[in-house]
Amino acid sequence: MSELSKVFGVDARGLDLPRAILFLDLALVPLVVFWAIGHEQYLLSALSGLLLAVLDDRGGRFEHRAARVSVYALIGAGLTAWGFALGGAGWGWLVLSGFAVTLVAGLAVAYGTRRFATALLLNIWFIAALALSFQLDHHSGPTSHTWAQVVAWAGGAALWLAVTTAGWLARGRGNGPRETSDAPGGDGPADDARAGDAPGGDAPAGEAPAGKGPAGDTPAGTRPQLPPWPVLTFAVIRAGAVAAACALGFGLDLSYGYWIPLATVIAMKPALEQTTLFTAQRLVGALLGAAAASLLILLPAGETGTKLFAVTRVLEVVALVLLMHAAAVRYWNHALYCAALAAGVLILVSLPQPANYTVEGYRVLWTACGVAIGLGLMLLAGRLAAREDKEP
Repeated sequence: MSELSKVFGVDARGLDLPRAILFLDLALVPLVVFWAIGHEQYLLSALSGLLLAVLDDRGGRFEHRAARVSVYALIGAGLTAWGFALGGAGWGWLVLSGFAVTLVAGLAVAYGTRRFATALLLNIWFIAALALSFQLDHHSGPTSHTWAQVVAWAGGAALWLAVTTAGWLARGRGNGPRETSDAPGGDGPADDARAGDAPGGDAPAGEAPAGKGPAGDTPAGTRPQLPPWPVLTFAVIRAGAVAAACALGFGLDLSYGYWIPLATVIAMKPALEQTTLFTAQRLVGALLGAAAASLLILLPAGETGTKLFAVTRVLEVVALVLLMHAAAVRYWNHALYCAALAAGVLILVSLPQPANYTVEGYRVLWTACGVAIGLGLMLLAGRLAAREDKEP
């Protein structure tokens, strides 16, 4: 019970309801638009672009925020095009792509906690894009165009940028309140370290554990420090684990097999220096989110006609609310954040493929496989970290 209380322990300072409510208000725009035009297959891209922009933007000078969100939107649009263009490709390309993107995201630790946290969010989105594109191409469902998915993603990110610009103009071109703890180099707060999205999950804001890599973002005008070899080795092994999960989920064409790589990338340890508590929170959150998504996706099972249409629309709203909660509790409790994020993404990815009661066991099994891969990676990381500590 003591360990469980630690996993679900909360930080009262981390609850961000205003930002979450603003996300919900903005997310209603693509929801209503895609309902009106009848193209709900693009909703996940739009909501993901908006949510990841909200999570990445932590305040500061407007010029910096606008540039950061713009660069983030361009990278995300490229990953969206890459992921959805592979929908009809052989599973080997999906495995290779999953490995490459995960490896690059893992090596982003050399550029500091903020950029590493953004890379991890983009990594999760890329696997979700692969899952949705594979499903739409290999199973009966609505037609999806890669260019439209890219526009939907960019539109979601642009929506947040437009709101921040309007707020800046409303303040007379004055900057909003600064975050309380800025990382070195002026790149914004290092709260991602406190939240556990970057090395030093339980370290003070803006700091990484002593001798364990960069603290905050790399100062302007300096080169990023190359991580020590155990960190590099872990990044390669982590990418290999995601590639293996993609091979199982896409190569064997399992029913709802794409839950394996999604559960893996959400549950696994992001970096070698992450604490055991933070890793446990990711594992528990992935399990809770997948369990909630499994139960909710069963609601339209066996339904047809107008009732199926109504239940599907309700589930899309539920997924939106879950993503709103993810934006609210990211720094409040990481386990609940992972649970809300996993549940929302899994619901939206799974809706195009009709559910039935016979695949319920498969979903549970594939989730367990993904979490098991994450657990194995955590144990391996513990051995690598111990070996690194022994070295002079």
